[in-house]
Amino acid sequence: MENPIRLLSSRQVHEGRIVRLREDRVLLPQGSEAIYEYVEIKNGASTLAIEENGDVWLVREWKYALGRPTIEVVSGGLEPGESPADGARRELREEAGLLADELIPMGHVDPFTTMLRCPNHMFIARGLTHVPHEREEAEIMELLRVPLDEAFRMVMAGEITHGTSSVLILKAREWMKVRP
Repeated sequence: MENPIRLLSSRQVHEGRIVRLREDRVLLPQGSEAIYEYVEIKNGASTLAIEENGDVWLVREWKYALGRPTIEVVSGGLEPGESPADGARRELREEAGLLADELIPMGHVDPFTTMLRCPNHMFIARGLTHVPHEREEAEIMELLRVPLDEAFRMVMAGEITHGTSSVLILKAREWMKVRP
């Protein structure tokens, strides 16, 4: 599908370390003008680490923007020039103290497509080795080890609300049914 919207002008409103906000003046297909607010957040990687027995590692982390803790897979933003796989491995080590022999790509999600660009790449990590974690000061979290079926139940019950975590857990459960 071709883009039916024509950009007339663009104005950078804010550019921070993680978030950029732009305001675009556009021409719509029927000839009307409109303003689109466009938010870009640094790309991310999310990883579900799976032990040999099928248990998975999740993190319960305090999220400032929500004002409450959430349960998620290991996730984080990619550094400039960092590949999604390298970012996934770095975050896995930093947050969970895990190294993975195998990192299986599970695609990506676009969390909010109307006005936000922030692709989040998903991985399954296998062949885990435990090492000391290297969390940042603002990462207030604890590790949870649960069976994959329990993580699935938590998604379905609304106990896990992080979108990428939910998608990755659902995909991993199906992948585990047919994995070699």
